[in-house]
Amino acid sequence: MATVVIAQKASTLPYAPIVLAHALNNPAIVKVEYKNVATLAEHNNATAALTADGITLTTVSAILRYIVRSHKNTFYGSDAASTSVMDDFIDKSQDIVNSSDFKTLDVIFQQLNHHLTLRSYFVGHKPSVADVAIWGALKANAIFARQIKTGKDLGTYLGRWFNHMSAQAFVEASLAEVAKANDSTKVAKADQGSFDINLIGAEMGKVVTRFPPEPSGYLHIGHAKAALLNKYFADQYKGRLIVRFDDTNPSKEKEEYEHSIKEDLLLIGIDSSVVSYTSDYFDTIYNYALQLIKEGKAYCDTTGQEQMRAERMDGIASQCRDLSVEENLRRFEEMKNATEFGQTCCLRAKISVDNLNKALRDPVIYRCNLIPHARTGTQWKMYPLYDLACPIVDSIEGVTHALRTDEYHDRNPQYQWFLDNLGLRQVHIWEYSRLSFVYTLMSKRKLTWFVDQGRVSGWDDPRFPTIRGILRRGLTMEALKAYILMQGASTNYITLEWDKLWAVNRKQIDPIAPRHTAVDAANKVKVTVAGAEPYTLKEVPRHKKNEELGDKMTAYGPTIWMDQADCKELEVNEEVTLMDWGNAFIRSIEKNAEGVVTGVNAELHLEGDFKKTKKKLTWLADGAELVKVDLMDYDYLITKKKVEEEDELKDLLTPVTEFKTEAIADGNVADLNKGDIIQFERKGYYIVDAIATPTTVARLILIPDGKAASISSKAAPVAQNEARDAKDAKKNKKEKGAPKDAAKDAPAVSGKKAKAAAHAAAQKPAPTWTGPGPKPEEIVELEAQIDAAGLKVRQLKTDKADADAVKVAVDELLALKKQLPVRIEALQALAAAASAAADSFTL
Repeated sequence: MATVVIAQKASTLPYAPIVLAHALNNPAIVKVEYKNVATLAEHNNATAALTADGITLTTVSAILRYIVRSHKNTFYGSDAASTSVMDDFIDKSQDIVNSSDFKTLDVIFQQLNHHLTLRSYFVGHKPSVADVAIWGALKANAIFARQIKTGKDLGTYLGRWFNHMSAQAFVEASLAEVAKANDSTKVAKADQGSFDINLIGAEMGKVVTRFPPEPSGYLHIGHAKAALLNKYFADQYKGRLIVRFDDTNPSKEKEEYEHSIKEDLLLIGIDSSVVSYTSDYFDTIYNYALQLIKEGKAYCDTTGQEQMRAERMDGIASQCRDLSVEENLRRFEEMKNATEFGQTCCLRAKISVDNLNKALRDPVIYRCNLIPHARTGTQWKMYPLYDLACPIVDSIEGVTHALRTDEYHDRNPQYQWFLDNLGLRQVHIWEYSRLSFVYTLMSKRKLTWFVDQGRVSGWDDPRFPTIRGILRRGLTMEALKAYILMQGASTNYITLEWDKLWAVNRKQIDPIAPRHTAVDAANKVKVTVAGAEPYTLKEVPRHKKNEELGDKMTAYGPTIWMDQADCKELEVNEEVTLMDWGNAFIRSIEKNAEGVVTGVNAELHLEGDFKKTKKKLTWLADGAELVKVDLMDYDYLITKKKVEEEDELKDLLTPVTEFKTEAIADGNVADLNKGDIIQFERKGYYIVDAIATPTTVARLILIPDGKAASISSKAAPVAQNEARDAKDAKKNKKEKGAPKDAAKDAPAVSGKKAKAAAHAAAQKPAPTWTGPGPKPEEIVELEAQIDAAGLKVRQLKTDKADADAVKVAVDELLALKKQLPVRIEALQALAAAASAAADSFTL
């Protein structure tokens, strides 16, 4: 038996031996194994190696010949002529593999296409090793892959043959095996995680996790991740999840917060009807503290806060560290009674003075607090800190696995120290990365500042990352849960963009959001439509693709309202489409001295073909059923993507974060309820924040859709947000002697000139990877996405699809193209830095 080892990370994967092995379908002849490497170092850095009968072959052509010649099969010729031709094609396949020159490859492609003019296969009337060799080489060739994806002319016969071979069962099985091998070693993408982790000591039916929120604020999206991860693993192992309130600081805790946390947990599918409290164990924790003191492992310290902080930083022992056990017990009793002296003390664990991990430098574990506790009243006047209480209660309550964010990394040895020194049942710790988003504060202290300063309406403000805030902004709970589970239990810390979360949400709401129409009230334009019937109401679907949503009443008439922005783009005698009505010709346009459109005359042309018009416009018939609405949009509260420790919050505040647009909407909007999600066509998705009252109009909030325009900071231009990048770019230009940017003072371009400029920009050569090193998978994938998006646009245009669908596809294509140079530049910089570091490294 022959064994073929494949380097599955090879830049040019040797598909042919894999496909041939599946074609023969006989493990007794050949078996394929995969190694998670780019080359096989033990075989002179080959990408494939066959071992059999004491020999090793490391070229694909030799491997293919050995397999088909060593065992009887139908994939090799039965006579000298056919086998010679097959050998010739095996050699030609290596010409494809070894060439990256477009002109050379084009000649080969044309030769292959010509050979297949009157043939279904390269040799004979059924697949042979020649077909396998050529298909494998083409499949691995980047130039061929791009041409086949983009539909570029490869010749009628070659393209047909390639697709036919790709559909063969043994080829599909080969690709599935390669995909499975890759999945088994795949590292999650930067902003996505995996649950493929090994919970140490996990036994089915015995896993217990816990979610221990402090009732001192509202849950935010980071807490949602913690809660859902704990629930996921409890469910996965058929165990249970404990919801425990860590109520050890009466200064911050309120009953209001506890109720809100329970409600929010219920929203994300976590039962909080039965909970526990750390305060249930105050007596037990107190006794464990006495145990530490009696064993000489804790002491009462009267050192002032600032001095203590300085001593811990410098590794200096406290003057109280060597007090006798009796003195420490006396002081701890005074702390318990909150005497005047007792209130000057705190209890510290006697772990280390100068450990490199500063979290282990005699941490404070008890302190006095005279504020009555929400559950225990005035029974206690001192309280354990989380670092002491958590491991004790975890162990007592039967927690088997404590999932903690990586911000606790330095404190995990502390957790372990308490378990060991108090003789408690062991608990396994698993770290995962905390959730962090651009332009977003997660700190409870900082969020509280915004509430206290009146900069937001409350903890459910649409600008807040609290669960209530993002739900009010229009995020569905299904989308939130789906997104959190996408992140997995990864330990990779990254600052996430908001795009994927809102894109997941869009997929949830688009199929079920009824369609409505709104027109901005400011400078709305009255349009007279000749040929229209008198004012009338007709039933039309609420959603063209979802009949289950029922119908709505739409008004038609000779006078309609349109947006000023749309009317400014109109041209006389232009044919446009009035959405859900039909085509019309624009006969005249009236403007005032400032260029504001004040009136339009149109002529209905219902016989017109909407596929031939460039503009599909929304409108509202003038009538009594129209309702006034306020459309709200929001910006981030801060102008910096990632806040650093040294940043002053007041320096990062966004000047204006709330935007209101007064509008009129179709009468059906009056029937909506608070929390309903709709789409105002050509404006976006909205959630009803407040219904109309006798004195106020209905208020709807714009829901971000994940596209760049909806999630970018309105107050933080590139020059501000990416100051460092801009500075570096300017420096590089200066060093290269680049001419001064003439565009800086150039007037803005609009209309046809803008289109011409955009067209010219599109003709610029696409950025390419210049190394060092092979092209990263991320760039290859992005280029493939661009190719696929371009093909989609061309196909839509060929099919004369609706203009809106084409526009969406074009926008997606342009967004991808915009990403490419940015990612290439960033990854090339990283590769160059890594290469330079490697070059300078010496032992």
